[in-house]
Amino acid sequence: MRYFIELSYDGSAYCGWQVQSSSCSVQELLESGLRFKTAFTGRVTGCGRTDAGVHAHQFFAHFDLDKEVDTSKLSDDLNRYLPNDIAIKQIFMVNSNAHARFDAISRTYCYYLATKKNPFMKNYVLPVHYFLNLDMMNEASAVLMKFEDFTSFSKLHSDVKTNNCMVTQAFWRVHDEQLIFTITADRFLRDMVRAIVGTLLDVGRGKISLTQFIDIIQNKDRRKAGISVPAHALFLEKVEYDWDKILTL
Repeated sequence: MRYFIELSYDGSAYCGWQVQSSSCSVQELLESGLRFKTAFTGRVTGCGRTDAGVHAHQFFAHFDLDKEVDTSKLSDDLNRYLPNDIAIKQIFMVNSNAHARFDAISRTYCYYLATKKNPFMKNYVLPVHYFLNLDMMNEASAVLMKFEDFTSFSKLHSDVKTNNCMVTQAFWRVHDEQLIFTITADRFLRDMVRAIVGTLLDVGRGKISLTQFIDIIQNKDRRKAGISVPAHALFLEKVEYDWDKILTL
C-alpha cells in the first residue's frame, strides 16, 4: 500500500532532503522514524531535492507499507519522534502508481529579502542595504517565461539529462519590510532559483541591463550569470498535483 506524507521543515541543520553519507538529511530522519514506528524497510521518495540549508513550507513524499495503518496515529507518532525542525502535516493513502516526484505538476519557490534589520527573521531572509529597482527586476523576471533552457542558472557538472524547465510565473512583490521573489515551474535545476535571484539582483542594482539578462540566458553559460544567493532565505512553498489522479484507489 502506498502512502503520501505531507511535511514541512527548517532546513538549517540539514544537507538537504536527500540522504548523503557526509551529513544528516531530512529523508534520513524520516526513514528512521518510519522504521521505528512501522515495519517499513524501503526508501521514502521525495517530490524533489532541496539543497543544503533550504527550507520547505510544503513538501510531499511517498512510501510503501505491506499493511494498512492508522495514518492519524502514525502522523502523531512521527511528530513525537522527529526533531522540532521537521513537522508532519498529514499522511494519507494513494493509488499504487502515485509518485511524489514524477506526478508533481508544479513546484513554487520563494526567496525572501529584508529591507530592514529584523533579529527574529535573520536566519530566514537575506538583508539588502542597497537600492533595488523592482520594476526592472519584474521585467527581467517576466523574461524567464519565454525560455526553456536554463543552463545559465544550473549548477555545473550536474547529472540531469536536460536543463529545460517550463516557468509559469516569476515575479517580485513587497510585503511589509520584505521583498519576496516567487517562481513556479514544472521542475527546477540544482541551484537554479538561487542563481536566478543573484542575477536579478544585478539587474535591480543596475549592474546589468535587461538586454544583458536575456543574453545571459541565451548564452547558456553559468559563468556569465550572477552569484548564487545564500540558501537560508529560500523556501519551497507549494507542490501541486492532480489530486483526482493521485487519490483514486
